[in-house]
Amino acid sequence: DHASTKGSHDVLTLFEDRLRDYDAGVFLARRDEIAHKVVEILAAAHRRRIAIPPAMPEEWLAAGIDWLPDLELSFDALNGVDGVMTAATVGVATSGSIALQHGPAEGRRILTLLPDYHLCVLEAAQVVETLPEAFARLDPTRPVTFFSGPSATADIEMTRVKGVHGPRFLDVLLIQG
Repeated sequence: DHASTKGSHDVLTLFEDRLRDYDAGVFLARRDEIAHKVVEILAAAHRRRIAIPPAMPEEWLAAGIDWLPDLELSFDALNGVDGVMTAATVGVATSGSIALQHGPAEGRRILTLLPDYHLCVLEAAQVVETLPEAFARLDPTRPVTFFSGPSATADIEMTRVKGVHGPRFLDVLLIQG
């Protein structure tokens, strides 16, 4: 049985705890606060030039940020932004993982691998407890990228190095209600 054993509040709490264990920033907002909270998070992180997928919801984009829609931005352009903001497909509480299937509001894979900072917006209803539950929500015909916290590896002489295969800094905005 791969079904969730926890209530939705406990699943979200576990997810938040796992993300924080991985040094990700975790923020909560109601749907009507998204744009305001996004500006607050980006300002605190000193990030102003943000690449976004072309179909990012308009109501998430507040004034005061230099939004750069990724209409096939070059590698140099992506390296030159302060970060990226995307939606996601599903979050997994037990592992603190987030899966992207690179849909219209999630962008191309390179968008989430090159920039040094990623702000990921995820609905509370998209967070499940287990990996089998997550796989049940994924479209098997689409590519998928899983990540758990900011990019890091300990492969190099067993020293933890950040930012090897993706952003060194990850913030997650969880939308509740």
